[in-house]
Amino acid sequence: MEALNLVESFVLTAEHGSFSAAARRLGLTPAAISKNVARLEAALGLRLFQRSTRNLTLTPAGEQFLREVSEPFTALQDAFAGATTQEGKPAGLLKVSLGLAFGREYLVPLLGDFLARYPAIVPDWHFDNRPVDLIAGGFDVAIGGGIELTPGIVARELAHTHVVVVASPAYMATRKMPKHPAELDQFDAIVRRSATTGRLRVWTLRNQLGEQYRAESRTRIIFDDPEAIAHAAMLGQGIAYLPMPHAARWLSEGTLMRLLPTWYAEQGPISLYYPNKKLLPARTRAFVDFVVEAFRERRLAEKFDGR
Repeated sequence: MEALNLVESFVLTAEHGSFSAAARRLGLTPAAISKNVARLEAALGLRLFQRSTRNLTLTPAGEQFLREVSEPFTALQDAFAGATTQEGKPAGLLKVSLGLAFGREYLVPLLGDFLARYPAIVPDWHFDNRPVDLIAGGFDVAIGGGIELTPGIVARELAHTHVVVVASPAYMATRKMPKHPAELDQFDAIVRRSATTGRLRVWTLRNQLGEQYRAESRTRIIFDDPEAIAHAAMLGQGIAYLPMPHAARWLSEGTLMRLLPTWYAEQGPISLYYPNKKLLPARTRAFVDFVVEAFRERRLAEKFDGR
């Protein structure tokens, strides 16, 4: 096992280009990874990396060794992954990344059924609205949108989502309902700032007839969290452009109402992201299949469709 640990430190360092990235993946310190690689070099009698203060590059011997060990190492990883069961059932820590409000609203309520079915799995969930690096972060699964499909990552779509225009009944009580997106410039809006780009989001609305219109409103409040925008809209602070996963509950309860019900903007898919391996850990496969089944049974894809 010690030799396997040394090889694992080497392979991940080579793949990610630094001791720090490999350390994050393995839950160790960069110093520990560096020590493991040095011990492997001593055992082989080879220098695998050329080190400098700024760069870490493979030597020719390191490149050859990586080619020779990559396939056997992957096969061993898959074998260990397949063995992650307890009494024939999936077991172990399941590290998942998911959005704050989306996770609370739609995934946490599934936990009871999931744990009853797989009592030996321990969910380790990380709630964050920013896309994560699945590999570097050591995640088994991520749920959301906008995650870059880097080599080794696959996406399984759960639902396609749309953005709709909403407001509280109280806010609209003294205002005329708009009939076309051109009339939205008469309303105060709670606008979203992108947490990744820092820019204000502007939506192009469309309808089933193929018409499109760039929506413009009077910016009254700027938030970077869609759930906060939903709550401000329910308090009557203005209209809001909300993704359906954040609007569906409040629309069904009547605390928000939809304006321009035949118009919507494309939001993109919500997907399950996980490493592309021939043999996934049993706990990962169990979770992926469970979430897909739950989305189908609860008809969440239909709920998130704003068309």
